[in-house]
Amino acid sequence: MQHVQAGYPEPGELYLEPTRYFDHDTPPVRTFALDKTAGADTPVARAVALFYAIRDEIRYDPYTISDDREDYRASRVLEAGAAFCVPKANLLVACARAVGIHAGLGLSDVTNHLCTERLLRVMGGGNLFIHHGYAVLHLDGRWVKAAATFNLALCEKFDVLPTEFDGTGHALFQEFDGQGRRHMEYVRDHGVWSDFDFDRVIGDFRDLYPDTLFEDCAAERARNAAREAARFEDERPVV
Repeated sequence: MQHVQAGYPEPGELYLEPTRYFDHDTPPVRTFALDKTAGADTPVARAVALFYAIRDEIRYDPYTISDDREDYRASRVLEAGAAFCVPKANLLVACARAVGIHAGLGLSDVTNHLCTERLLRVMGGGNLFIHHGYAVLHLDGRWVKAAATFNLALCEKFDVLPTEFDGTGHALFQEFDGQGRRHMEYVRDHGVWSDFDFDRVIGDFRDLYPDTLFEDCAAERARNAAREAARFEDERPVV
């Protein structure tokens, strides 16, 4: 695994190959990638098509945070149909590689100024979200960051400006929401990886967040499955 702390890597086979987490050699991921890019005749067009498919067809759900390695595989994300930022980024990286686009995983720490009471409780009361994940794609000779995280339906309910992507510039979280309130603030860039570093990310989660994080997220998923609690997009952000 290669990690480039500052700047961007040189594109090469390392950023095209399948891995445990970017498993584009599996039929579900390969079929999804090829179906969503059908008719797209340039790498930029294919990247844009994949971005919007993953942004809107895979629900954003922070309660899917897990310490199970399998939950971070692109194929598992497709099966689940919901994920938080890192697994969604893993899926975009895998799909991009499946159609010949060099891709890596970027991680940054962000401050979320619009969180929900339920999520704040699970995260221990703080609004610093470490290791926010996004794909880093090599298009037309340059690397661009693409965070296909918040699906459109969620953005509309939270009055958050959706992240748009045209393949020529970075597509990251918006600094302000639709009412001009502070939304996301990027506070630290950790660089780009050729594969998902599960041990680092989960280890840092354990160090920063409550010991009960993974247990509480599993409990919230169970409550949602039993329809005992509103899904994340039906909660109200704390203003």
